[in-house]
Formats: sequence, structure tokens, C-alpha cells
Amino acid sequence: MAEYDENNIFAKILRGEIPCDKVYEDEYVLAFNDISPLKPVHILVIPKEAYVSIDDFGANASSEEVSGFFAAISKIAAEKGVDGSGFRAIANTGDDGGQEVPHFHMHILGGARVGKMVS
Repeated sequence: MAEYDENNIFAKILRGEIPCDKVYEDEYVLAFNDISPLKPVHILVIPKEAYVSIDDFGANASSEEVSGFFAAISKIAAEKGVDGSGFRAIANTGDDGGQEVPHFHMHILGGARVGKMVS
């Protein structure tokens, strides 16, 4: 597993060094609109602690962090009105999984049909 890079863009956003278009925040997560949205709703949800990927998060986060993270996804989907019509939550992991930022995050995509699982 890769080592956590304290200078990745999400770490800088969490420290307030780079602004974001925040849509939700609580003690466990920060969520903000993606700067290059692929669907009408495209939100990034990141834990406030330093985890490289979903497997790092699953192995090392506390049960409160894990439950808080996934509860936040449900709240955000409801607040954005995509819980009824449907949405996709994606966690890209590692090079083969297409992960671009080495800080665990999930994309919430909705507001329009998302399409095939993998292209």
C-alpha cells in the first residue's frame, strides 16, 4: 500500500489551503462538488483523517469513522435528491482502479442515468 502524501490536494483542502465548494461537513467527513462534474450531481466525499484508499480506510479507520462516512453518503444523497431516483457511489483504488488522488474518497454521481458499470 502506498504511503499517505500529506501534500495531496485533498489534504490541502482539509487544511484550508485550497478552497472547495462544500456541500456537507461533519466530524468525520468533508464533501464538496467535483470541479469537473460528470453528472448533474457529482460530489466527492472524503474522510477528515489520512487514509490512502478504501482498503486502508477499511483496515485502519475506527468503527465510528466507517459508520459516519457511509451515513454521510446517505445524508448527502437525500439532501441532493438522488436517493429516490438512484445514484452511484464509486471508490477508485490504486493505479489499476483509476485512483488519481492518494486520499480515500468516494464519488457520488446522480441526477441523470449513470450508465454502464465499467467501460
